[in-house]
Formats: sequence, structure tokens, C-alpha cells
Amino acid sequence: MRGRRMYVIGGLLGLLAPAAALAWPVDQAVTLEPGKETFQRLTAVDWAESEDPAVVTAEALAQSGELLLTPHKPGVANVLLYAEGRFAVWRVMVGPIELQPHVAPLAAAKKACPDLKVVEGLERSLTATVQDNACRLALRDLMRTHAFLARELDLTFAVPQLQAQLEDFMAGMPPGLTVSYSGAGLVLSGKTDRAGHHKALWELFNRGVGRVPLEDRAEVEAPPEAPAKEDAADATVSDVPAPDAGVVAPVKAKAKAAGKKQR
Repeated sequence: MRGRRMYVIGGLLGLLAPAAALAWPVDQAVTLEPGKETFQRLTAVDWAESEDPAVVTAEALAQSGELLLTPHKPGVANVLLYAEGRFAVWRVMVGPIELQPHVAPLAAAKKACPDLKVVEGLERSLTATVQDNACRLALRDLMRTHAFLARELDLTFAVPQLQAQLEDFMAGMPPGLTVSYSGAGLVLSGKTDRAGHHKALWELFNRGVGRVPLEDRAEVEAPPEAPAKEDAADATVSDVPAPDAGVVAPVKAKAKAAGKKQR
């Protein structure tokens, strides 16, 4: 049975810098109650995918321009949204849940990034210079907690760390897709199917920290059309399978290098 219709106003395109690439942390956090589906009014959304459909499922409703989130059981799942070449990832918390502690990851990040500064309260923010792998990886662990949203970060990357992060991105690309730098931004290119495209976006999010401008040039093949079904009245004896026949079915987050900011 569907729960009471609830609305949360939001805009996918308004949450991101133009053509921003995915990377930790999430753009927005949403809390839902089990069994109470929520319709999000968005500026635009082409498709949406939940990383854990057992916790929450996500469906883009093209006719109404809404995102339908259906929570199933307590837990946390990230939902990836895509619209007009732009991306967002939301953390959907289906309560009651216990928030992931961030004290230890924050302490580790402060140790690995000597100039890291955190502002608490309504104007919460984090600034840091990413000088080495230890700092970058410690920040990524911290961003996987509930501590910060993407718009609350202000990061400066040393050039070697931009290259190291690019190598991480490349390692996660599915066959047929590549990612490279063009100036201060990334370019995703190649040819793949829908599943490969989705995987590439998830990998960019999960392997990165902070925002990097992205140009999505990936060519996504349309899924094959299902064969038309014959009417039962047109079936012949030869169309009926034998009894033993088998049936087959189918942020403010900124990264800067060499004096350039990346959004």
C-alpha cells in the first residue's frame, strides 16, 4: 500500500555547479520514514538510480518532472540523479537509524592535512590543501560520513594529487570509456551501454573527493527493442514449446591547481 504523498521541493540543476562531476561528499541529505513514499519536485531529472534498492528505490517520472523515492526499510542508501549532462548524489536515510560517527575520521583528516580547518554551526565548512595521498584518502574517508555536504567544501589540490585522483578515476572506468583532463576539467568519452554509463558515474563519485568540472561526451547505446509479441489467436501448433523446452528470460566545493579553481 502506498503511503501518504509527500513533497520535498528541490532542483537537481540548482544543487550543482555547471557540469560538475561526481565526488564525495553527497550533495543533499534526505530523511524518510519507512513506507512513506516521497515525490521530489525537480528542475530536471532524466534518470535516477539507488545503490541499495532494498532500502529505497528511486524512479524519475518524466511526465510530471518528479522523482519518486520509495523507502522500504531502515538504512542509508545513496541515490544518483542525472539530468542534461549534470549529476547529483543524495544520501537517503530511512529511519530510525544511527548516524555514522565522524569524530575519528575527522581527527585522521586533521592529522593527514595539516592546514585543515572546520567551521561548525549554520555556516559549517571545511577547507584544506590536498598535498599528498594520505591527505586525499583521509578526506575521502571523512566525506563518506554524514559530516559534510558538497557545498561545504573548499579544497585546493596540488597538481600531483589531481593526477593521482585521475588515475583512480581511470581504474574504475568500464570497458569502452575513458576519462582525461582537458585544462582544469575532466572529459568522459567513449561508447558504452546504459549500465556502463551508470557504473562510470558511480565510480567518479566513489573514487573522488571534491568537485571537478566534467564534460560528459560518452555515447550511450540505446537498449535493444524487445520483439513484438504475437497475438494468441495467431499462434500455431509449431509456436507452442514442447513440454520440456526451456524458456530464456532477461558544492560549494572547489578544487584548485596552479592558481585555477575547479568547480
